[in-house]
Amino acid sequence: MREAGQGGAGAPDEAVAADRTSGRRARPTLKQVAARAGVSTSTASLAFSGDARVAPATRQRVAAAATELGYAGPDPLARSLRRGRSRVVGVVVGDRLGYAFADPLAVVQLDALADEVGALGAGLLLIGGVEDDPARLAVVEQTPLDAVVFATCGGDDDPALDLLLRRRVPVVGVEGPYRDGVHLVDLDNRGAARQVAQHLDGLGHAAAAVVALPWGPHRRRGWLEGSRRGSRGYNDAWERLAGTEDVLRGAGAPALPAWEAATNSREEGEAAARALLCDDGGALLPAHRRPTAVVAQSDLLAVGVVQAARALGLGVPGDLSVTGYDGVETPWLGEDRLTTVRQPAAERGRRAGQMVADLLSGGTPDPVQLPVELVVGTTTGPAPR
Repeated sequence: MREAGQGGAGAPDEAVAADRTSGRRARPTLKQVAARAGVSTSTASLAFSGDARVAPATRQRVAAAATELGYAGPDPLARSLRRGRSRVVGVVVGDRLGYAFADPLAVVQLDALADEVGALGAGLLLIGGVEDDPARLAVVEQTPLDAVVFATCGGDDDPALDLLLRRRVPVVGVEGPYRDGVHLVDLDNRGAARQVAQHLDGLGHAAAAVVALPWGPHRRRGWLEGSRRGSRGYNDAWERLAGTEDVLRGAGAPALPAWEAATNSREEGEAAARALLCDDGGALLPAHRRPTAVVAQSDLLAVGVVQAARALGLGVPGDLSVTGYDGVETPWLGEDRLTTVRQPAAERGRRAGQMVADLLSGGTPDPVQLPVELVVGTTTGPAPR
């Protein structure tokens, strides 16, 4: 091919000259590499991209010039932006990243999402932290992003979502946020919670309590009551509590006792169990003052409840029935199998990734509602007399 704009090999070495004002070495540019190699900037760019139209001798000359000047290659971010893509898909997790990676459901979902996004030639940028954290919002506002997936039930009023919609970044939500402009991969959380409650109702449990997932962005541990309970919390927690009360709370009866966990973890489940089963001094409450069933809104919380109940000398399910939600592996329970709602974790991630691909190709994906299944295990039984 014709290599227009060739210059001599004696072009000035501006790239290796020290910056006189700062004393730092200036970063070499592609233009300077082209000048050193005696080719046009466009030819040097083609050489770096591996274009077959560039003669082998020319490619070698460009490579040698780059080595001499310490040039590592074109800036991949600048190159991708010129093409209209950053090749980065943001993934918002509503918690510290350490907690997200301790959740088996989240790990499986993220793995499947990464596979789908990787097939697009893109990578994942995990964005954690509380919703109004300025550092988190700065990442969302300033980072070039092709799309964003809210992977762990984002709140409808998350300020990060407002920033993304204003930037016209395509957004996919898994179980929320429920806002115009968000493409949803959803579950019937309320219906699934009703199935769990109907199972307990059929076993004669009239005194049930709930261990709720975090209700909102400012995490707290304690009784879910008052104005906090009256507000609509995170969608998954709110829907699951509503479904439970649809069945187990009688007309005109007070709300079911509910304890809010600060995170989705076994430790929080244990703390919740002690609050529900013990008095303020830590002593086990008499049977008539204890719930006969605890509905935990995740499997990790449920495992913590079972472990704490057994440590207090209670039989599960003889003295206390316990249910979970997710359908993940629970090796901490030994031979026991948790009664739970199984949801398709990998399919959640796959469908979210497929929605991203559809959006980036100019499509408008239809919302998806995935099936869930009640799985009866060994942690529920008839209510004690």
